[in-house]
Amino acid sequence: MSTAAPQRSESSARGWTFLTNHAHVLLAVARDPTARLRDVADTIGITERAAQAIVSDLEAAGYLTRERVGRRNQYTVNRAGHFRHPAEAEQRIGDLLDLFTR
Repeated sequence: MSTAAPQRSESSARGWTFLTNHAHVLLAVARDPTARLRDVADTIGITERAAQAIVSDLEAAGYLTRERVGRRNQYTVNRAGHFRHPAEAEQRIGDLLDLFTR
């Protein structure tokens, strides 16, 4: 019997990431508050409809606000908001943004 750890194929290693699509959308909006959701979706690799749903989730949870400026939306991230999971609930969203948007 072999005791070697099973090797994972390159494609299965790409099956997950540390950050969720919600985190990716929040980071993209923080980097460019006037970005079109089509562009955010393309950057992340999701559909525009998925990006819209995620922005709605983030808005409903108080992580960002949307304001109409002319023909475009402008987003403001609530950096003081806290993570939802109990293990990170003491951490502010702004700390994550600082880490990834420097």
